[in-house]
Amino acid sequence: RCFAKYVVDKKIATGHDLTVETLAGIRTIKTHKSQSKVDSAEVNMGKPRFKPVDIPVNISANKPTSNDNITPILEHSLTVSGKELPLCFVSMGNPHAVSFIQEPVTDFPLTTIGPHVENHPIFPERANFEIASVLSRDKIEARVWERGAGETLSCGSGACAIAVAAMMKGLVGDNVDITLPGGRLTVTWDRVGEVVLAGPVEEVFTGEWLK
Repeated sequence: RCFAKYVVDKKIATGHDLTVETLAGIRTIKTHKSQSKVDSAEVNMGKPRFKPVDIPVNISANKPTSNDNITPILEHSLTVSGKELPLCFVSMGNPHAVSFIQEPVTDFPLTTIGPHVENHPIFPERANFEIASVLSRDKIEARVWERGAGETLSCGSGACAIAVAAMMKGLVGDNVDITLPGGRLTVTWDRVGEVVLAGPVEEVFTGEWLK
């Protein structure tokens, strides 16, 4: 979304719809403007993957589901710093470990637990770690620990991983709002095709890279 805003606002790209090649695959983006500037965008985030080799995570998978040949791992217990975490594993082109908790996400010691989950030996490429609390069938609050960056205000692929995991567990419907410290994102998935992420986007600062 941020990339789309930049290239459209700077007139590097023309039109409202973009096709972008990323390391995770081809992504299509539809931008929306207010007062000639992009203020929101919808991104096709691709299909989620669940097989351990695709995440990757070094544990055995559950039995494949009835008709889609995927092997979701929706409840794996991992003990970190004396705290037992129930984890769901999802790849959105990058590895995610999602933990659904009962307590408010603001009370969770993410800065303490996050690095241990990110660098746990079961993740050969490390992992992004999300904690989430389901508020209703269409609302989730969450925080994200990104691999290599630490806690961030928001994460598009993380929001998608949270939503997909919640849908696979039957906790929410096909459309859910994810509230992160940086704002709200909406994730839609029909449980067959590609995940769609929608949300606001705004310029925070500008700068110049000096060589």
